[in-house]
Order: sequence, then C-alpha cells, then structure tokens
Amino acid sequence: MFAKTILATVTGLGLTAGALLAANPMVGGAPMYADKTIVENAVNSADHETLVTAVKAAGLVETLNSDGPFTVFAPTDKAFGMLREGAVQKLLEPEHRDQLARILKCHVVAADAMSGNIKGMIDDDGGMHEVPTVGGCTLKATYKGDRIMLTDERGRTITVTTADVEQSNGVIHVVDKVILPPRP
Repeated sequence: MFAKTILATVTGLGLTAGALLAANPMVGGAPMYADKTIVENAVNSADHETLVTAVKAAGLVETLNSDGPFTVFAPTDKAFGMLREGAVQKLLEPEHRDQLARILKCHVVAADAMSGNIKGMIDDDGGMHEVPTVGGCTLKATYKGDRIMLTDERGRTITVTTADVEQSNGVIHVVDKVILPPRP
C-alpha cells in the first residue's frame, strides 16, 4: 500500500523513475551516481583525469573511498592546465608526493556540504564563511546569485561551476581553478 501511494505521488507530480535518477548532474560527460564514492564517480568524468591521476599519485584513493563524509571541490583538467607549465608533471613525481597531497587536501572538507548549506553559512556569517579544509587551508566562501566562490589563502578566486553532485560518502562541487595553499 505504501509503495502504491509513493508511486501515485511521484506519477501525480509528473516525475518518472528516469527523472528521479537524473537529479544528480552529469560531470565530464558521465552520469554521477549517488550510491558510488567520490573516487568511483570521478574516474568516469572525462573532465577530471588529472585529478584522478593526482589522487592516485598522492595515495588518497583509500581515503576518498572511505565513509567520509567529504565535500570535494574538484578542479577540472582545464583548471590544472592553468597552473604554470610543468607544475603538474613535477607534482606527480614521487619525491613531491607530500606537496601534492597537501594541495589536494586543500580541496577537501570533512563534512557533507551541499550548496544550500554553504550559502546558509555564508548568510549566517554576514556574507563570508571561513571553510577549514583537511589540508589545513582556510577558504573564504561567498556567493553571488547561484554561484559560490572560494578565495584561497593566496587571494585567488575559485568558482563552483557545477554544484551538489551527490556521492555515497559526500558531495562534489566542480571548480574552475586549483586551490593552492599559502606560500611557505
């Protein structure tokens, strides 16, 4: 009886099973599944090949496959391409693994923060909310309209281009730049 009521409600709202499953945005031309982990979904995105390679090189696959919850600000391949020439290749070398891990951890927050929650925290804090990352970075979050922006500790503005990609262990927000920790 309960299942029939739910089905009638969904049908009455004009929703289909396909529409319900399509609620998660596609990323990099691939569907993202809310029942898969951050890493399981990211490997399918054509826009995140560099990020996946970096996560593997930094030894963070197991962490980002764990229960979390995590919020990951996921830079695209284009974002990595904006770094100075040769920077990505250098960071992928084994002797730079710790530096790479630190940079990647500046993209990770130990919470499941959907964009509406982030905007609420920004509003509660008077227009800017400090976001501590697992890498020890502090991002300053603001928003304008539907766009959330993050300012890293170097003063660079990073924009969320695709928000609220649900994962089984958190959420991904696609960003247009690589977040960098402060200079030593």
